[in-house]
Amino acid sequence: MTKQYEAVFIMTPVLSDEQMRETVSKFHNFIVEKGAEVVHQDNWGLRKLAYPIQKKTSGFYHLIEFKAEGTLIKDLEIAFKRDERIIRFLTVSLDKHAIAYNEKKRAAQKSAATN
Repeated sequence: MTKQYEAVFIMTPVLSDEQMRETVSKFHNFIVEKGAEVVHQDNWGLRKLAYPIQKKTSGFYHLIEFKAEGTLIKDLEIAFKRDERIIRFLTVSLDKHAIAYNEKKRAAQKSAATN
């Protein structure tokens, strides 16, 4: 059964812009190759961490929202753990209220951008 998920991951701040984009495309392609549909992506940029992780105080944040089978999540999280550029990640299953909220938020951003 296909469900909608949201994965947020933090990449180490020592990456160049090109390395960061390469890492994001690696995970985007991983998700697509496993048969999932990417609904939305959002690059949050370089942000300060709430607490140091691996002696780093900032990191590049990226969000990918996708529809997939539940079996993909385990493989995706293993890939996150194996990649030394990822310092933290979180994958959550979205319920109907979270999906509606995300769609409403994206629609508001689109209308604000066009005005």
